[in-house]
Amino acid sequence: MTIGTAALIIVLSVMNGFETEVRARILGADAHLRLETFDQDGFPSWPEASNIVREVPDVTGVSPFIFEKGMVRAKKKAEAAAFRGVDEATLPEVSDLPQHIKTGTLKLRRDGLPGIVLGKFLAERLDVVPGDTVAVFSPAGVTGPLSTPQVKQFVLAGTFQTGLFEFDDVLAYLDIETAQRVFLRKDKVDGLEIKIRDMFRADEVREEIEAKFNPDFFVRTWYELRSTLFSWMKIEKWMWTTILSIIIVVAAFNILSTLIMVSMEKRRDIGILKAMGARDKDIAAVFSLQGLIVGVSGAVIGTILGFVICFGQHHYKWVSLPSDIYFLDALPVKMMPFDFVIVIVIAIVLSYLGSLFPARKASQLSPVEAIREG
Repeated sequence: MTIGTAALIIVLSVMNGFETEVRARILGADAHLRLETFDQDGFPSWPEASNIVREVPDVTGVSPFIFEKGMVRAKKKAEAAAFRGVDEATLPEVSDLPQHIKTGTLKLRRDGLPGIVLGKFLAERLDVVPGDTVAVFSPAGVTGPLSTPQVKQFVLAGTFQTGLFEFDDVLAYLDIETAQRVFLRKDKVDGLEIKIRDMFRADEVREEIEAKFNPDFFVRTWYELRSTLFSWMKIEKWMWTTILSIIIVVAAFNILSTLIMVSMEKRRDIGILKAMGARDKDIAAVFSLQGLIVGVSGAVIGTILGFVICFGQHHYKWVSLPSDIYFLDALPVKMMPFDFVIVIVIAIVLSYLGSLFPARKASQLSPVEAIREG
């Protein structure tokens, strides 16, 4: 029971830690909310829309964005890429990108050629370093076999590494005005990225923002943007909880078999107690209490053991990870009180259920037969 309880607490805390790290890194590159329009060409009045969104009390940052796909070429190498046009001035309000710059800087506006920032792995495949020149090919305006793509040269300002492969492998950041020209957007953008104080109030804030705009506009939350990933992480957590609960189930069966053996060994004593006036429910209560004591003590000791191990991992990083692979130097751990309560309840309930059958069998013994056979 102790081992099962401790194992459940440790696994749930580690999964919470990974979930928190992944969510933090995703939301560091993506905002909490996105205001977009059903118009495929985007909307031109984004400065006014930005001011309206900033009036919502929970909003802490707003920044426009353009998202397009294309190709980037350097020397004789070319790679497909996802381009994000951003406003360098307001980007830090909604993104942690400035903290993830690996080499160079985030300076997109500069004299001469405009700057571009590439993901670490994308830059490595192109074999470029800050200061090199790259060409961006945009499919905008290509309508037939005789059409040519838009081409624009950039100087590599820097590279970034968020720790999420899907970002570091394909993303490239441009200045939003340059992106408007390259992708033929005129003065339009795809939408606004929005940061709020409490990301778990995203649904409430979405309703407040949508109420300020006409039906042509809609807001998507961080959970909707990555619903598949976050849903799977939640399912995986409770799936492992269910699987590891089998350890506690095995412990409950051990309690059951032990109490059955005790009831067989104590048949004479049970018979004497019943002959002296003990009721069936009194005998059953003795065995149920014994199983409950085992379950509670095992759950408490296991909880303390799990807490100590998780606390030590969190503060002293006993289990390390290769940071160049996971972008983490140690196994992440996050202890949540609700998980502790759930595990303790599971352990105690299963222990109690495991004691019911032997308690019932012991209470049904006939006093005369129990004393004679004892």
